[in-house]
Amino acid sequence: MTPISIFGTSSDAGKSTLTFVIAKIIQNAGYTVAPFKAQNVSNNSHVADDGSEIAIAQFFQAEVLGVPTSYHLNPVLLKSGRGNTASMIVNGRVAGEKEVREYYRDLDTLKPSVDASFEYLSSRYDCVVCEGAGSPVELNLMDKDLSNIYIAERFNTKIILVADIERGGVFASIWGVYNLLPDELKKNVIGVIVNKFRGDMSLFDEGVTIIEERFGIPVLGVLPYGELNLGFEDSQSLMNYVQNKTDTKISVGVIAYPTMSNYNDIEPLIHDEELSVEFIRGDMALEAYDVILLPGSKLVINDLRWLKKTGLYGRLRERTKAVYGICGGYQMMFARIDDLYAIENLEPTSEEGFGWIEDVITLERDKILTKGTYPLFDHEIKGFEIRHGISLQNIQWFANKHVRGSFVHGIFENNAFRTRFFHKLHAEYIGYDFQKRKAAILDEFIGECAGRIDVKRILDNVI
Repeated sequence: MTPISIFGTSSDAGKSTLTFVIAKIIQNAGYTVAPFKAQNVSNNSHVADDGSEIAIAQFFQAEVLGVPTSYHLNPVLLKSGRGNTASMIVNGRVAGEKEVREYYRDLDTLKPSVDASFEYLSSRYDCVVCEGAGSPVELNLMDKDLSNIYIAERFNTKIILVADIERGGVFASIWGVYNLLPDELKKNVIGVIVNKFRGDMSLFDEGVTIIEERFGIPVLGVLPYGELNLGFEDSQSLMNYVQNKTDTKISVGVIAYPTMSNYNDIEPLIHDEELSVEFIRGDMALEAYDVILLPGSKLVINDLRWLKKTGLYGRLRERTKAVYGICGGYQMMFARIDDLYAIENLEPTSEEGFGWIEDVITLERDKILTKGTYPLFDHEIKGFEIRHGISLQNIQWFANKHVRGSFVHGIFENNAFRTRFFHKLHAEYIGYDFQKRKAAILDEFIGECAGRIDVKRILDNVI
């Protein structure tokens, strides 16, 4: 089979979602499929089955498909770094810090890793579905584009365009992207999927005719706007979070500091009909919330200083109701955080934490990457750890009065723990099975998309 590239006509067009949808459709047709993204930019990552670190989008796509995870799915990952740099993760391991100019200058050194990962997947699966990044026709960057043009040209992939109609200007974006593609790639375009349509879809029938007859591009489908609320990849996707709940019992406030990471820790709460979830992006009173979550952070000291600058630090120190910290948020609960090797900061520095835990966090050069089952809060918790921070006294979790926390991500995906945690906050809290609901949401979402996509045309072009 021929591999497929999913190109967006803009950022946040739905590439990550359509990648797993298209991959699942092909898998349901009887073929083995793997997702792939040569280079991702995201603070949200996960520990793969091989102990490496990959972007959450590729982990989630593989999870939907039920395939093993490894760094081959995402060989290059960029995360927020010190100052104007990015932390570069290559083949699942931290490879150092790079400024943008350095990254582009040294881009060719990354291509062997990208090639090797793609070829690894291609040798083991019938089809590799490759997610692009942003727009594929940023003309000043096309020769530096690993995820779009490089992959499409190097491996002669078929191409599906995804256009976001909600933004407006959908005709211009489709026509412009298609006509700015290199000539040798235009012939590989299978067609376009118009995504995020709101309202009566028959109103776009004429639009389909225009795209097909005037532009000469087949329309593979028009998809309605959907509120999946799963697999949050970046802050933009998080901003699209929609909550329609009428009878909640517990209010949850999530502190959204500037480099908040691993938003997926909050997904089980977003889908809980008994919980109201709000993101706190600036100073405000916290008394109305039954529990405050301090989520993961890519730059822990910077985000801790942001809490102090906004005034939220003082409010949290005075709080007597529940507070829970995850990874970076948990590290903030200690007496002090030391970055003696300038891991996250431009120079060695220390910062006073909340002081709820009488110990010190040190940021070590070697990042901890583990995945498994952890004994926490009298539960066996499935989760994972991604961190530079080390507790000198090896305090892996903490519970005292209203304050709780641990280094472990994914803790709220554990139904028994989540039910017990929130039941203590509200005696009438019942709880639910997150995995069951997640599977049902995905099945319904993929099924609706498959019913609106020209599956035959796609299969005819790749088989």
